[in-house]
Amino acid sequence: MTPHISAKKEDIAKTVLMPGDPLRAKKIAETYLENVKLVNEVRNMFMYTGTYKGVEVTIAGSGMGCPSIGIYSYELYNFYDVENIIRIGSAGSYKEEIKVYDVYNVKEAYGDSNYAKLAANIDDKVIKAGTELYSLIENVAKDKNIKTLTGRAHSADVFYRHDDITEFVKENELDVVEMESVALFANAIKAKKQAACLLTISDNLVTKEITTAEERQNNFMQMVEIALEVAVKTNKNN
Repeated sequence: MTPHISAKKEDIAKTVLMPGDPLRAKKIAETYLENVKLVNEVRNMFMYTGTYKGVEVTIAGSGMGCPSIGIYSYELYNFYDVENIIRIGSAGSYKEEIKVYDVYNVKEAYGDSNYAKLAANIDDKVIKAGTELYSLIENVAKDKNIKTLTGRAHSADVFYRHDDITEFVKENELDVVEMESVALFANAIKAKKQAACLLTISDNLVTKEITTAEERQNNFMQMVEIALEVAVKTNKNN
């Protein structure tokens, strides 16, 4: 038990999938897992543990932004002995060719803030995903005939910016934007654990195509199915 998670240690699986929205965590757990148990509801940040193809998996909300996922992933890695966390979320596309509903496997994340320095004494602005989980995602997607795009995500601290960041995006070779991956990756490196970030494109900032919250909750399941299959493989690899 921690200040933010009321679950018992044995109630959390070794592999955790983390959508930002706790209601999405609920939907994923109820759709895919058997023998589902609600193991945390502190601050309504729902976490569920059940089995998928006989393998124990936890689905846990992370909240929005680096500070939120930073707290939950740190506690899961360090107090619950979690080995693998896969963030499963939405992202905006900075490129016309990366379209709504495309699946994007983050290879590395560029952080706006000094979170990585403060949390893990990492000076770099660009932090890589865990090699093992990243590769497993690519292999599972290939086996399922699901196309994934990959590259560098902008892990932004500000959703509503006042400035035009076109040149910033170009200079830093950014493909998509989300708000959590750099904190997750930094915590994983510090804890010597594995982290990955699998995203579905919810809007395109060039073409202005967007999806609704309901569409995101109901139509991002290819990404979820990849992550669940990766969880099964991590269990077999242990």
